[in-house]
Amino acid sequence: MSSNKVFQDIDKVYQEVIEWRRYLHKNPELSFQEHHTAQYVYDILESFGGFELSRPTKTSVLARIKGAKPGKVIALRADMDALPIQEETNLPFASAHEGIMHACGHDGHTAMLLGAAKIIKEHKDELSGEIVFIFQHAEELPPGGAKEMVEAGVLEGVDQVLGIHLMSTIPYGTIGIKHGSVTSASDTFNIVVQGKGGHASTPELTTDPLATGAQIVTGLHHIVSRSVAPLESGVLSVTRFLGGGQALNVIPDKVEIGGSVRTLNPEVRELMQSRITEVAEGIAKAHGAEANVTYTYGYSSVVNEKELTDKVANLLEANFTDKNIEWIDPMLGGEDFSAFSDEKPGCFIMIGSGNEEKGITFPHHHPKFDIDEEAMKDGLKFHVLAALTLSK
Repeated sequence: MSSNKVFQDIDKVYQEVIEWRRYLHKNPELSFQEHHTAQYVYDILESFGGFELSRPTKTSVLARIKGAKPGKVIALRADMDALPIQEETNLPFASAHEGIMHACGHDGHTAMLLGAAKIIKEHKDELSGEIVFIFQHAEELPPGGAKEMVEAGVLEGVDQVLGIHLMSTIPYGTIGIKHGSVTSASDTFNIVVQGKGGHASTPELTTDPLATGAQIVTGLHHIVSRSVAPLESGVLSVTRFLGGGQALNVIPDKVEIGGSVRTLNPEVRELMQSRITEVAEGIAKAHGAEANVTYTYGYSSVVNEKELTDKVANLLEANFTDKNIEWIDPMLGGEDFSAFSDEKPGCFIMIGSGNEEKGITFPHHHPKFDIDEEAMKDGLKFHVLAALTLSK
């Protein structure tokens, strides 16, 4: 199939992609609750004909199509879930569900992959290998839907896996790509500092968990600057400190401290876990208190495999000459595409969907988040070209 034919097909399908995206935006569903969304996607795929369809989990969809020629098995992934956010965009297709919003672009991801499936199906005779379309649930809520889908066997026989994220923080017209770590591991910690409460007038008779906890927070914030090498990346943020009650003359028995850890290097990830435990327990012991630390591993880092990423970069540079192809720095957000790229060679790219002239400037997970729908043409085009060229 010629590139010109691809572009013509994209123009024909694009209006449907917009309609699908707007329907999904108006009808968002939370992680692990995407029952209507999954059925909507399944029904559209079924209407195309020619796909082997399945439901690997209760709220996900898998579609497979084999080409007429031998080749590789390429998986294309889109996530489908929304966030517990009250929308404030005033769009005509704004969320109809109170307190739930597509504030991360997953509606666009799903619509783009549906459009790609429609185009690819129409050119099945020119397709090599097999294309697997992964419509994934629950990206936003660890342990995440990707992990469940991998455990359900969706990557069996797959050679390579590709993903896209529409980014409002990148201007429309720019496509970002990177070798190696693209996103960070995203972990959490919780520390319960157990002391001995008492009256505020006799602190010498207590083991004050508030004072101890305050020093633990200070100690935690020294970990990155004094334990992580300067050329490595690490972020530790204390985001919760709970303790005490309404009575201001009472020293409580315990406090709870929680936070987030972001790393790119697996060795730094292990270091952060061990140092958080050592700092919390050591400071607590020094003050006669006890610290119980729970460290929870979240998503691992999405890692782009070099050979596949080079091929994707060549594809972008050859076919997106009107766009700015940019080698980007890693982002320290979490992304459960890592469950796929941990198993198979993967490549995850960022497509700019911000547009200052249109007022599309709000970041992801913001009540006024939106995307420039023109960016969906880029994603649709990428999915189709990747399927047709990388499967050979």
